[in-house]
Amino acid sequence: MSLLKVNDLKCSYLTDTNTVKAVDGISFEIGEGEILGIVGESGSGKTTVALGIMGLLPENTAISGEILYRDDVISSLPESEMDRLRWKDIAIVFQNSLEVLNPVMKVGVQVIEPMTKHLGISPEKARIKCADLFRTVGLDPKWMDLYPHQLSGGMRQRVLLVMALSCDPKVLILDEVTSALDAFTRKDIRDLLLDLQKQNGYTMLIISHDITFVSSLASRIIVMYSGKVVETGSVRDILVSPRHPYTRGLVHSTPDIFVYKDLWGIPGDVPAGDEFKGCPFSPRCTQKIDICSRVSPVLMPAGGGREIACHRGGIANLLEARNLSFNYRLPDGRCIQAVDNVSLEVREGEVLAIVGQTGSGKSTLAHLLANVIKPEYGEVLFMGGDVRVGNYGNRVNGIQIVFQDPFSSTSNRFTVHDAVKEPLYINKIGSNGDRQRMVKNALELVRLPITDNFLRKYCGELSGGQRQRVALARAMVMEPKLLIADEITSALDASTSANILRLLKELQNRRGFAMIYISHNLSLTLKIADRIAVMNSGKIVELGNSHEIMLSPSDEYTKRLVGSRIGLCCHNH
Repeated sequence: MSLLKVNDLKCSYLTDTNTVKAVDGISFEIGEGEILGIVGESGSGKTTVALGIMGLLPENTAISGEILYRDDVISSLPESEMDRLRWKDIAIVFQNSLEVLNPVMKVGVQVIEPMTKHLGISPEKARIKCADLFRTVGLDPKWMDLYPHQLSGGMRQRVLLVMALSCDPKVLILDEVTSALDAFTRKDIRDLLLDLQKQNGYTMLIISHDITFVSSLASRIIVMYSGKVVETGSVRDILVSPRHPYTRGLVHSTPDIFVYKDLWGIPGDVPAGDEFKGCPFSPRCTQKIDICSRVSPVLMPAGGGREIACHRGGIANLLEARNLSFNYRLPDGRCIQAVDNVSLEVREGEVLAIVGQTGSGKSTLAHLLANVIKPEYGEVLFMGGDVRVGNYGNRVNGIQIVFQDPFSSTSNRFTVHDAVKEPLYINKIGSNGDRQRMVKNALELVRLPITDNFLRKYCGELSGGQRQRVALARAMVMEPKLLIADEITSALDASTSANILRLLKELQNRRGFAMIYISHNLSLTLKIADRIAVMNSGKIVELGNSHEIMLSPSDEYTKRLVGSRIGLCCHNH
């Protein structure tokens, strides 16, 4: 049975100059005893939802929709009736304890006040109950006689929790309750909430930008963006396989989820007001199409209890390989099967790493995917079209490949300018002036100089790191939707390799292209990859989330590959 239900809630803040749409048609329900989480960046409308449920929105707010508690509509109740419902049935724990608690009243008095008002008990009984609640949340009752500023941040947060629990509510709303707390206190609050829920069966709505904290408590998660729900699902589904591009960005920005990975946030900001008629995430999205700027997507079922609001049904496939096979024929007539019935998908905006020993077929697979060589069997589809006939390597927003050896991938006789300009010239893209501008933009992207002196340098005069960045600029000048990087750091020293790899991931994050990263170095791929495909003897033997592959490999070859790393490490794997 649903204890709390929200139907098509819309909230807009009205000012003298404009209207800020904070919540735009959000609907959800919470079953009795359930813990539901709402996550999203600052400005996504999470706190407005909490205040709307509590009836605490400011007077300049235009509200529509329904909020039901035990099937009774409470969103239209007069203030006097809503006041009777607060604390006793629905209570809220706010984020900023110093702003919420009265600085000139002792904290015990502030907790006792709602008990005497809503429960009708004497101050003496209320004080006894307050002391019991202080013990419940791990506070000595002696702290009841202190003022808020005399307590630590964690202690004040516990006082706010005591205040919320004081009238035995059925629903607890927790709004960013750990955002300003240290790691120890954050964990203590989490453990306390779990214990309270187990002992008393509280129904909880946890609102936070901290997806790690929410996922440690909730069974379901709602992801909000710009006042709308973009994805819902179980905690595990959301964390392991996010389906909306925004959800993926949130998950990948969270250090506690991917402990090996570098942090890369979502470029851009949450829009304010009514400036977008279409999908509000489209300015930041890596897979937007024309309809995204015109029509707002509707939240639709996506199977397995998931719901997604995306015109493309969530993160879309960019490239799909089906049953690829390729043999090398030796001079003596023998065949070596380099790629053996391989199928895989690359999604929009993701990084897929293909790892394996030398000779496992990684580079051959990369060349098949880029249409450098033709498969003997199978097909490769890019954006729905066959790569063999689509000429995707010779067009803007197509497929580009950067090869392993920086010294053979660019001619010694080419100047830097000529090397980067050549793809534009061959494919008749832009005028001479356009090409000059595009070459300089590509060099700036890879952090190389654009002075005339550097542009006139021959590639043979460059260092290995500079030359590999020229090769990268040569690929980036075509603005690819998919970049295939084939062992591009294997010929470089460790420092240059790290700089190139970080630059590559930064470009991928900023420009939003998908990337296939070919490597034999599993540790290196963990820094940038969303998923890992493990190749052995021409076959993909394991494919999945990069950290699951690393921490709990299922295939024997993958286990040997993970166990083959040598040297001292700060982690016990």
